[in-house]
Amino acid sequence: MNKIHAWLTGILLACGSLACVAQAQDYPTHAIRLYVPWPPGGGVDTMGRILAEPLSKRLGQSIVVDNRAGAGGNIGTAIAARSEPDGYNLLMGSISPNAVNVHLYSKLGFDPVKDFAPIMFVSSVPNILVVPTASPFKTVQDVVDYAKANPGKLNYGSGGVGSSQHLAAVQFMSTANINIVHVPYKGTSPAEADLMAGQISLMLDTTTCLPLIAGGKLRALAVASKKRNPALPDVPTFAELGMPIYASSWYGLMAPAGTPKPIIDRLNREANEALKSDKRVLALMADYGAEIGGGTPEEFGAFMASETKRYESIVKLSGAKLD
Repeated sequence: MNKIHAWLTGILLACGSLACVAQAQDYPTHAIRLYVPWPPGGGVDTMGRILAEPLSKRLGQSIVVDNRAGAGGNIGTAIAARSEPDGYNLLMGSISPNAVNVHLYSKLGFDPVKDFAPIMFVSSVPNILVVPTASPFKTVQDVVDYAKANPGKLNYGSGGVGSSQHLAAVQFMSTANINIVHVPYKGTSPAEADLMAGQISLMLDTTTCLPLIAGGKLRALAVASKKRNPALPDVPTFAELGMPIYASSWYGLMAPAGTPKPIIDRLNREANEALKSDKRVLALMADYGAEIGGGTPEEFGAFMASETKRYESIVKLSGAKLD
């Protein structure tokens, strides 16, 4: 009896596997929804739309971007986690809800590891140390020397408590052993406006500041990436200056947990090709100062796990809590 049961179980599993393969071969047969848990126009939305167009062409179906903003990305991410795992519901994940927020909020409404299947690392954009063009600081060492001689006199802006700018500055202060006062804003744009006006001393901004640097309104002193950014080839990395600071906003494609593996693999393959072969994508990524990703679902999953672990100590050092 046990042998018959095992035999039947084997047949059912084999049929299930064949059904998944068949489903993947037919996939997709209708439009795909891409959840973006942030408002239109931001970094996550921009990356989602840059990828959606060429991926849509390769899959032969439209990809509808669905913005569900709120609670630092938690609301839209929770909605995506509860969506049907059939390949027609995807998420443009990012560093905040998928690595940092678990350390900032006591309740997320989702599990960033168990509730999602990684598909592909899309891109990352480094944080950049910028000062007003009228600032006397010409180098990172100028900032460090002044901060040490005048503790608490300098301040830095950010897009809010727990934002990438805030946590990048926490790393900078810890590495350089300096104290700079945090001035959180409700978003990046007002912080940049006050920085240009000289109301705050500096900012570890995202690449939204690139046009301001190009326009001569801000001066870039260093980038928090492992290699120099192509958009700022003359600006050194912190690592080159003896400060191993790595802070970036990253983006990745994922699906609800339980999405069939053959569909995940198909999406991974097509997304990789879209990143590598579409000239418009390459140009848009370059304009945004982004480092293009790619790779396997397993590599993206391992990266998210390492980032989640790394930011645990950074958030703890910052003292930030958002509930």
